[in-house]
Amino acid sequence: MYVMRPATAHDRAAYADLIRARAAWMLRTGKAGGADLLEDGRTEQIAAQAGNGHTPVWALSSPEGELIGFTSLYDQTPEWGWTDTERAEPALFLATTFTHPDHRAAKPGTLMAWWALAHAARAGKLWVRRGCGHPGLVRYYRDHQGFDLIHETERGGHPAYLLARKAEELNHLPVTTDSAGTCT
Repeated sequence: MYVMRPATAHDRAAYADLIRARAAWMLRTGKAGGADLLEDGRTEQIAAQAGNGHTPVWALSSPEGELIGFTSLYDQTPEWGWTDTERAEPALFLATTFTHPDHRAAKPGTLMAWWALAHAARAGKLWVRRGCGHPGLVRYYRDHQGFDLIHETERGGHPAYLLARKAEELNHLPVTTDSAGTCT
């Protein structure tokens, strides 16, 4: 069984290592953004969000206890790109998701996204929303995770794609939640 739990400050080194592994894989496979993750301390800046008290980072561990994914899950939809009506609807917002490339076959990104759907449903939320800046991710989130593209906008001078999926309990999901955040 996979386990999702709140990330702690103790996870920062593992998170940074995972981001570096992802960036190296992105560079090897010609995916955009890998070099950016390795510049100017960006990896450490992202990893420092784990357990910082301001960013709701969650960690996914494999059945063997290895940390294989991290994502941030916010209680509110951001202001940029969404209408006031949409923002008034109860939703969770997925952001800054990284998965270890050595575990691609297990689809940890999909496991985390689907876990978020169930987590949102249990919390009484109607939606899980997410944003990204790459058309390839839009296709993946749409075609493999079931999200719908809702808006195309711009953020910081770059394209931004906003997606959503109705929250729902997924009983077949091999992921459990450790809300206490204990290390597994």
